[in-house]
Amino acid sequence: MTDRSPTEVRARGLLPSLSPAERRVAQVIIDEAATASRLTISDLAARARSSETTVIRFCRAMGFSGYPQLRLTLAAEAGRADLDAEPVGGDISETDDLAQVVKKIAFADARAVEETATQIDIAVLEQVVEVVAGARRVDIYGVGASAFVAADFQQKLHRIGRIAYAWSDMHMALTSAALLDERDVAFGVSHTGTTVDTIEAFTEAGRHGARTVALTNFPKSPITRAADLVLTTAARETTFRSGAMSSRLAQLTVIDCVFVGVAQRTYPETRAALDVTYEAVRSRHVRNS
Repeated sequence: MTDRSPTEVRARGLLPSLSPAERRVAQVIIDEAATASRLTISDLAARARSSETTVIRFCRAMGFSGYPQLRLTLAAEAGRADLDAEPVGGDISETDDLAQVVKKIAFADARAVEETATQIDIAVLEQVVEVVAGARRVDIYGVGASAFVAADFQQKLHRIGRIAYAWSDMHMALTSAALLDERDVAFGVSHTGTTVDTIEAFTEAGRHGARTVALTNFPKSPITRAADLVLTTAARETTFRSGAMSSRLAQLTVIDCVFVGVAQRTYPETRAALDVTYEAVRSRHVRNS
């Protein structure tokens, strides 16, 4: 079980959108989540080399009315937290042996999936499932590591008879986006939410009336400004691991939730499509004699 609090996860997700002073406040919350509730507003401001006004601005960016509400929330989360120490902690260093590397990667990946599941907005997820299930077609945009996630989503939807295309070549993506309309869904996958290629194709689709869904780790990143609906992950990047497996696993967790929701909404068609596609590839499997 993770000992990360929901407030710490949210603060980490907001980091790129905060001012430098607010970011220092957020970092104190992230680094000292278990004890931060015992800090007065003056203590927190001093520890963050900031001001009480900045602390209040940070609280409002987090959705709290003020510091007392943040402090009470942190205290409640600390009371519910697992008091056991993390079995594996810290970043991967150049001196770690392979056994330590394996443990740290496994722990970080499991934590990313767990934290993503904890913070996902079920109401937004329901809306995404509804628009994807009702779409004429779904165009999915992602480049780099996110292209693998886009391709996985396309394959899942295609397997149950939904028309879907995953685009990583942005010339093709823009061309396809220009042909979408209000019957369609554009789905943009970007861990950072700052990938220009993905944002441009995503925005083009929205201009033509498509419903736009963003999947990102940062809820106030640029891609969200072009999105009708936003789904978020909760993965941390570490040294040696930019675009690492933990972020992809977190994204794939959300994709699986959307896919299963769509499959449930369209169960008769889904069951028939799965049976037909399984039969089509069954001869390609090695059989035991």
